[in-house]
Amino acid sequence: MNTRDMILICKALSDTKRLEIVQMLSDGEKCGCKILDKFNITQPTLSHHMKILVDCGLVNDRKEGKWHHYSLNKKVIREASSFVEALGR
Repeated sequence: MNTRDMILICKALSDTKRLEIVQMLSDGEKCGCKILDKFNITQPTLSHHMKILVDCGLVNDRKEGKWHHYSLNKKVIREASSFVEALGR
């Protein structure tokens, strides 16, 4: 993982709602409708947050019919974790 990728991930996680979404996805894939139910936000606002999380690579997105299903990209999370861990060496 390069520094630019890590910057995008840090920016994505700097928002409280996006961090909560990542925590919510930590126990498995969720439909966008389930994520929306948890937060007091509009669908366009959720789409904005999810685009940021998907674009930085933290979250995978798959479409099934009209619904989007989101899951954590564990490979990117492991790489980001290794990046941060290397800073402490």
